Amino acid sequence: MTNGVFLWRAGCGESRTSGSEGGPGRRTNGNVRTAPRTRPYWATNALDKVRREIWNHIRRSGQKAEATELKGSRWVLLKNAQDLTANEAAKLALVAKLNAPLYRAYLLKEQLRMVFHVGFAEAIRTLERWLQWARRCRIGPFVALARSITYYRADIEATLLHGVTNGRVESLNTKVRLIARRAFGFRSAHALIALSELTLGGLCPPLPSRQVP
Repeated sequence: MTNGVFLWRAGCGESRTSGSEGGPGRRTNGNVRTAPRTRPYWATNALDKVRREIWNHIRRSGQKAEATELKGSRWVLLKNAQDLTANEAAKLALVAKLNAPLYRAYLLKEQLRMVFHVGFAEAIRTLERWLQWARRCRIGPFVALARSITYYRADIEATLLHGVTNGRVESLNTKVRLIARRAFGFRSAHALIALSELTLGGLCPPLPSRQVP
């Protein structure tokens, strides 16, 4: 198992350890990749980027009727298929009729999401089929996403196999950042560490007003 296991799901996407969006994952030595920081919802972000590009192109080309029909489709496209209401399903059917590339991007998002709803062996096969489809789909954001997923594939497969993510670590990091923000900064790292341990470490020191059972 690589040490790059991380929170990654079909609706959640991948992450980077470098400072830029497109930079490669950081390596601690010649061949071991560190666990990337999670940038959630990469698959849905790719779909939303496709939607914006298509809508802007249609609007600028003067196809006002089609642009009006596609407007307001964002949440329908981002929502999981099984959660769609009857009206939302009708809206999705309209999207499929009006713009095949946008609907294909939606199907790519949905198939990628299914990778994490099946057993390990089937997930690996589904992921391979998805990568083959995404590489030749000619939809820029998903072609780029396929490259990124290929880069982190060993990490993703480790997550699928062991069911281990860094979700708890990410949650802890978020809470520590909130503690620092709430205090408007600390004079020293020791103060931040102490308050973090007090808040998150399960410590319960005796206080004068606290009744000891």
